[in-house]
Amino acid sequence: QVQLVVSGGGWVQPGGSLRLSCAASAFTLDYYAIGWIRQAPGKEREGVSCISYSAGTTYYSDSVKGRFTISRDNAKNTVYLEMNSLKPEDTAVYFCAGGPETRDSSCPYEYDYWGQGTQVTVSS
Repeated sequence: QVQLVVSGGGWVQPGGSLRLSCAASAFTLDYYAIGWIRQAPGKEREGVSCISYSAGTTYYSDSVKGRFTISRDNAKNTVYLEMNSLKPEDTAVYFCAGGPETRDSSCPYEYDYWGQGTQVTVSS
């Protein structure tokens, strides 16, 4: 079954770190750009980061720039989101999603595949 499998969420105190993983199952991430999208209760869905395939270019939203790092290991068919200096406002369900990479953006125009969400809770 073609799917993206997300892991690595959990609870952490403010200032802490977590690493999320997004692994492809039954297909390859070659030529797919991958995005991390989060949704907090009562808030709109927010795209926080993307990474292209060919050049590995990256995008970060202003809310996470300087704190989060996206990376990919194409040999392992996996994309990671390293989250540092976490804040309570980072609390959300985090999803990864994949779509065909584009020439002019780190993010795909549309997502073909979605992983299940993982809860990230930042609180003291």
